[in-house]
Amino acid sequence: MKKKIFGVHDDNTLRQFKNCLRTGQVAGGVLCADGHYGYSQPVGGVVVYDGQISPSGVGYDIACGNKAVRTNLKWTEIEKDLPRLMDEIASSISFGVGMKNKQRVDHEVFDDSDWAVYVEIGKQEHDRLKKLAKDQLGTVGAGNHFVDLLVEKETDAVWVANHFGSRGFGHKTASGFLNLANGREFDDRAPGESMEQAPTLIDLDSELGDLYYRAMTLSGKYAYAGRNYVMDEVLSILGADSEFEVHNHHNYAWKETHFGKEYFVVRKGATPSAPGQMGFIGGSMGDISVIVRGKDNEANADAFYSTVHGAGRIMSRTEAAGRMNWKTRTRRGGKITQERMDQAIKKYGVELRGGGTDESPFVYRKLRDVLDAHKDTIDVLHVLKPVGVCMAGANEFDPYKD
Repeated sequence: MKKKIFGVHDDNTLRQFKNCLRTGQVAGGVLCADGHYGYSQPVGGVVVYDGQISPSGVGYDIACGNKAVRTNLKWTEIEKDLPRLMDEIASSISFGVGMKNKQRVDHEVFDDSDWAVYVEIGKQEHDRLKKLAKDQLGTVGAGNHFVDLLVEKETDAVWVANHFGSRGFGHKTASGFLNLANGREFDDRAPGESMEQAPTLIDLDSELGDLYYRAMTLSGKYAYAGRNYVMDEVLSILGADSEFEVHNHHNYAWKETHFGKEYFVVRKGATPSAPGQMGFIGGSMGDISVIVRGKDNEANADAFYSTVHGAGRIMSRTEAAGRMNWKTRTRRGGKITQERMDQAIKKYGVELRGGGTDESPFVYRKLRDVLDAHKDTIDVLHVLKPVGVCMAGANEFDPYKD
């Protein structure tokens, strides 16, 4: 079995990673330098299966990923107008849990043949999930999901990036298939799930495996459609055109060939980085983001062509912001004060809309340190500085366990 660990990790993350490698038909695994403790499989963890797929490894936010675009604008063209542009982005795009798009989006993804998966599960389930998907297409969600405006220092070029996945549709798909894989009904309320829970595995040559793979693939198309829609909305607000694009998932399972054999590679919070493949990796709101490209070498092959998806949390949401009283919607006991966060964001020169202290720069590693751990497998092509960050407001409950 091939395995590779990049960077330094706490005992819980290492134990969880090793547990994943011991469960099922595993051919190898990678723990990226941004890795941290997750549900069943570490975020930043990659597990390579022979004939199996792991819905718990893909996670609840199926096909979460990033799209980044270099626009035809220069920073000097929008600098003075930045506050108004960020206000318009915040008001035009729906951020937050359970949000519906302010205008219904019609898209070819709703004609995809894989909606038949949900018909097989049940007409009621199909109709409900398809309605939810239609309502939420083009919404961003909460947690660490964002829309950013960034500037490349070397060229003065303005970039736009976004980060989110398949929204409530993906979450309910994941919950339903985890139920089915564990002998429950699709819509059952699952028993108390543990972060220490062993990976849930499905044989891909089984009927359930085929259904899950098709549902995951549909969730991936849906996430792409959503990120494309939001990107187009932001470009319209800026009055900009796209000159160059990078777009990929980082919570997904791919059918890939490694060392001469076909495997299913489950990446949870890890970016695919095959030779020549590009990816966007976002840091915190007070740090750089980058465009990277996978190297064509043995080191990258040994990493199963996988790299980081972000800087990686070093502080939980509760530790950072305090424990939430949902009745009064107030928090107590957090390590990061609003004042400290505001000072840091102002010093870094970011126009922020939304975002709580649980997303402040202090809760993440420095992206450069994380990238340095992977320097033998990726090249950094573009270094970008955020100038505008838009997220859901503070105290939005994030239902995703990853």
